Amino acid sequence: MQRSTGLAVLAASLWGTTGTAAFFLGPDVPPLAIGAATMGIGGLVLALLGGRQTLALWRDNSARPLLVLGAIGTTIYPLAFYSGMANAGIALGNVIALGTGPLTAAVLEWVVDKRRPRRSWWIASSAALAGITIMATSKVELGGGRPSNIALGVALAAVAGLAYGLYTYVFGKLADHGHTNRAVAGGVFGASAPLLLVMLAIMGGPLVTSAERVVLVLYLVIGPMVIAYLAFTAALTDLRASTVATLALVEPVIATALGVLVVGEVLGSLAVVGIVLVSVSLMVFSAKRGPELRD
Repeated sequence: MQRSTGLAVLAASLWGTTGTAAFFLGPDVPPLAIGAATMGIGGLVLALLGGRQTLALWRDNSARPLLVLGAIGTTIYPLAFYSGMANAGIALGNVIALGTGPLTAAVLEWVVDKRRPRRSWWIASSAALAGITIMATSKVELGGGRPSNIALGVALAAVAGLAYGLYTYVFGKLADHGHTNRAVAGGVFGASAPLLLVMLAIMGGPLVTSAERVVLVLYLVIGPMVIAYLAFTAALTDLRASTVATLALVEPVIATALGVLVVGEVLGSLAVVGIVLVSVSLMVFSAKRGPELRD
């Protein structure tokens, strides 16, 4: 259980760096291209790493509806997530996307599986979501003099959060079917890779105009994508989807810190209060009986 918790936190920590890496790719790189590159190439790599296990998942007829749902989620998520950050900022984009993830996963577990989350999850998640709400109502100035469209960014980040919660739930269900973490990561992300790679071919030209951009793309693929999602799916073999999604709330905290300290985003005082509340809720969650094990 402790190992699974650590893996979930590792994945979230790597995800927390994506907005800063995307920022340094430059304003002329379309956020859709960044999302397509990250999960398109990363999904292909994960499918290859899964090998026969990935093929076994693709051939499992009983898992096909879940695979389709997961692929929908992993296709929508990167496109909406990077677009949300480009319009509303790294801090706001992350907290809204990750804030809606645990709620979506828990609702799916409750409605579909008839498993009501335990009291400890509700307490920690309610506190975290309250902090995220406070952060979402604060004022944000994007770094580098970039223009913002907060309303559009918030909407896109919310869509990303719904997609994140959807494929988090699917990953847990596929683990219940007996598929390994490599099979789940490779199968679901590999299924969404073709469409994302087509999008990358259409609009990804700016990503290869300099060595620095190529290195940043490689980092996004290897770190926040391949390593993070192998850790993420491994955690889901022991923990519920809603629990892992709650632990992943460390991502917006890291993303916000990098956005302010490295990128130069300016947050209002309410945003600081929200960050503190999210951090405290995570500590309470960890201390309250520990994470919930999968049944």
